[in-house]
Amino acid sequence: MTIGSQKDIEGLKEIGRIIALTISEMKQQVSVGMTTQELDDIGGRFLKQHGAVPAPKSTYNFPGNTCISINHEIAHGIPGGRRIQAGDLINIDVSAELGGYFADSGHSFVIPPYSTALARLCDYTHDVMMKVISSLKHGVKLNEIGRIIEAEAERGGYHVIKNLCSHGIGRALHETPTEILPFYNKHDKRKLKEGMVITIEPFLSTGAGYAVEQRDGWTLRAPDNSYAAQHEHTIIITKEQPIIVTVA
Repeated sequence: MTIGSQKDIEGLKEIGRIIALTISEMKQQVSVGMTTQELDDIGGRFLKQHGAVPAPKSTYNFPGNTCISINHEIAHGIPGGRRIQAGDLINIDVSAELGGYFADSGHSFVIPPYSTALARLCDYTHDVMMKVISSLKHGVKLNEIGRIIEAEAERGGYHVIKNLCSHGIGRALHETPTEILPFYNKHDKRKLKEGMVITIEPFLSTGAGYAVEQRDGWTLRAPDNSYAAQHEHTIIITKEQPIIVTVA
């Protein structure tokens, strides 16, 4: 969507705040031995208490309130009976709707005691996301997003998951601009415009360059047992620094 009023900004900030708090609540309550379904239930209850509707479920009939991916799973993991173990790399991806406004955020972290290498992967991916966000404003080419992600991944010794993209959002979970690639495409002439609402969500891996859909029709997994981390914010493009809406 493109922002049309201050009401739009406030609506996006409110659902963004609720999503940020949901992720924080889930991360705070996660524990070794808990199932991913139990963790998802925490997120679902928190969203419901704040009047928000889980977007994957309402939009695509996804079998969960949130996406929870562990270790070699990269995205869209289905909550279920899997028990969380010490050292697991977990990605929580929460998208929701309130009052007709949608926002989307993701966070990767490791359950202690953990590998310092996996912690670095998570931290580095977050830093890449923030570097991209700080570089964006009205008039910047859309392919600058992919250029930065690709360059920073290489600098950190990581690979980009190329078939998972950032996207437009706001009045629906996925809107134009579609397929904001995480690598540089010189043929993409699109430019960012003031008021545009998009996600920024780099997926960096220790080996894989793409994610493979599993038999459940949802879960995307690394084909080579490498690990991947994702961090995601929903932002509003302005003439200066973007507004990050998925913060508490």
